[in-house]
Amino acid sequence: MVVRRLYVGSGRNKTGGEQDAFDELDPKAKKYLRGDAANLGVIRDKKLKGQLLDKEKLYGQTAKAAAKAEKWLMPTEVGYLEAEGLEKTWRFKQETILQEVDIISSRKPFDMILPDLGPYKLEYSLGGRYMLVGGRKGHLALIDVLTMRLIKEFQVRETVRDVVFLHSEQFFAVAQKKYLYIYDRHGTEIHCLKEHGVPLKLQFLDKHFLLASVNKFSQLHYQDVSTGEIVGNYRTGLGRTDVMQMNPYNSVIGLGHSGGKVTMWKPTSSNPLVTMLCHHGPVTCVSFHNSGYLMATAGMDRKIKLWDLRKFEALRTYSCSAQSLDFSQNGLLAMSNGSRINIWRDSVGNHDYERYMAHSMVKGYQVGKVCFRPYEDVLGIGHSMGISSILVPGSGEPNFDTWVANPYETKKQRREKEVHSLLDKLQPETIMLDPLKVGTLMPPTKKDKPNKGDLEAEMEAAIETAKSTVFKKKTKGRNKPSKRARKKEEAVLKTKRPFIEQQAEDRPLKKPKVEEAELPKSLQRFVRKKKTL
Repeated sequence: MVVRRLYVGSGRNKTGGEQDAFDELDPKAKKYLRGDAANLGVIRDKKLKGQLLDKEKLYGQTAKAAAKAEKWLMPTEVGYLEAEGLEKTWRFKQETILQEVDIISSRKPFDMILPDLGPYKLEYSLGGRYMLVGGRKGHLALIDVLTMRLIKEFQVRETVRDVVFLHSEQFFAVAQKKYLYIYDRHGTEIHCLKEHGVPLKLQFLDKHFLLASVNKFSQLHYQDVSTGEIVGNYRTGLGRTDVMQMNPYNSVIGLGHSGGKVTMWKPTSSNPLVTMLCHHGPVTCVSFHNSGYLMATAGMDRKIKLWDLRKFEALRTYSCSAQSLDFSQNGLLAMSNGSRINIWRDSVGNHDYERYMAHSMVKGYQVGKVCFRPYEDVLGIGHSMGISSILVPGSGEPNFDTWVANPYETKKQRREKEVHSLLDKLQPETIMLDPLKVGTLMPPTKKDKPNKGDLEAEMEAAIETAKSTVFKKKTKGRNKPSKRARKKEEAVLKTKRPFIEQQAEDRPLKKPKVEEAELPKSLQRFVRKKKTL
């Protein structure tokens, strides 16, 4: 709820007392105010002044009501680890953190040792309640992490390369040995999508109902899961890649290639929107911030770089390597290398990330993927010996919006949400680097602009219309032929003026001639003389 700035008082200009009353307003209510109040002192109409005064009072009451609703509906604030004295937050162990948190939070970390079917990939649902686990050797499991209940577990007896949830936890896609399969929550095979080839990586665009995959032949596929239509099928032309990530802000797909390039794609373009040379070696992982303007990349050249996607330039470069990267909802950056996991935090706000937390797995465990759980301070870890999760204070958004993602939704709410999301489904054409351009007018191209001949024909038609105008006959002495001719001439000039101005704007400006400076006498003999006829 967003309203204008509060203005309480009479119809006069704001006095000192009124300004003090505004300053004493709750700071939480001030963020719901927008714009300045109307200056009622310059209005002389008493009726209009009274109406505006009532409106300003109503705006103030609305701001206070919004602040009161926030106080009751969103009472939780983000909390981070704070060190005292010479302590460092990255030295805190999970055992120390578990001793200080509440009982419910202490039950969220776990370790599942599954040594025979790894390494494991994991994915969380949009609300953060369900976790999908896929083992390299064909083990699939769907877990309710809120109650730690195993919903379904089955074996596909094929290589599993990646897993991803679709629009809800009822369906999920699995990249298997030869084809891409879709299962429901009961483990029943729904579809076998052979058009995707041998998939290596999967992403789902929830606002567009598009399932994106890249196969071993470096082909990028987009398929609409609501209609089954193949929206796009493009060859990247940069070799095999298994690095793929979606930008949550604009739904653009980012691919990392072996030549150190990162390309960004949309389903309606056969060529990449952007091609960036990010590293001097193969790109190992890519991750996007929720704001959409920050991208983190890691490469085999042992560099981690932060990129500003508004200017496509590197903001920070760190000398370390990573096999997996992930941004949390509040901007924490998790990275894994071998059996070690580091979490960085931008504490100042200038994209200068510093070490925030560190965690070491058992020696020999190779971490394959790290993934933050939405709306929880939990980091999920998929490694060679199973799956684990640790507490990361301050990583999740504490207040969830039930219209976007509801971890406690019922069956009826889920059905209603599916219907509304299908009705609100965006078309593939709306995917672009700057989604704010959706709904704006495109600038006219050269083909759309009229040429000189069209302008002259239009001007001649307007002149003929002006000449044929019949003027009203006036009294004696005011209807002379000279006056009628002068009026027709003025009408013609008035008609021609906009066409002349438009031609002047389109005509390129001539560069003024620069007069040659006089040279000293000692150098004048080297000047080339102009030929004379």
